Amino acid sequence: MYDPTVARLTYRGLLGRRRALILGALPALLIVLSLVVRTLTGADDQVAHDLLGGFALATMVPIIGVIAGTGAIGPEIDDGSVVYLLAKPVKRSTIIVTKLIVAIAVTMTFSALPTLVAGLILNGNGQQIAVAYTVAALVASIAYAALFLLLGTVSRHAVVFGLVYALIWEALFGSLVSGARTLSVQQWSLAVAHKVSDSALVTSDVGLTTGVVLLLVVTVAATWYAGQKLRTLTLAGEE
Repeated sequence: MYDPTVARLTYRGLLGRRRALILGALPALLIVLSLVVRTLTGADDQVAHDLLGGFALATMVPIIGVIAGTGAIGPEIDDGSVVYLLAKPVKRSTIIVTKLIVAIAVTMTFSALPTLVAGLILNGNGQQIAVAYTVAALVASIAYAALFLLLGTVSRHAVVFGLVYALIWEALFGSLVSGARTLSVQQWSLAVAHKVSDSALVTSDVGLTTGVVLLLVVTVAATWYAGQKLRTLTLAGEE
């Protein structure tokens, strides 16, 4: 279910000079903000929670997920080069799973690692806040990568739709509207973070079991459907 050649091509496409700069912009901003805030306020658990939850998890992680998830396959479909990939003797499910693994790895690298560094800068992992939000970023990366990989297979405007979801649903409604919170990857990952953290600051509107189950269901369902769409695309191209 993993093809090294497909993985190498996907990494090359995702980590080209231009896309790598885009992927690195938000993590760099998070680190800079953390340094400035720590200098101005000192170590503060509430500030660490606000910055990691409000910016890192609610904004940075989903946006990086959009870039990595859609970028893992969307450009190949748009420019038609996916036809050459599909002509190889590789199962369609293997292509999707390989691209998902690459998208997850890239999302985790550019979101979870900076989150940990920022948390350590902000309050030295007081009350396990840095580790909790890092774990949340890790599990959210998996679901986001699967969702946006699927979006990349079904729409030529995947990046636009993905950014609308990330910025409006997750960052705005997912944080402010109570009903929307239960249908938010952010809240599901916070349920895991709440279990890890020693702080009452890290909370979620869903329970741990519900959060984990929904993360798994969304990841598996999105991956399966992406495989189905890729198979349909193959048949259409062959006809």
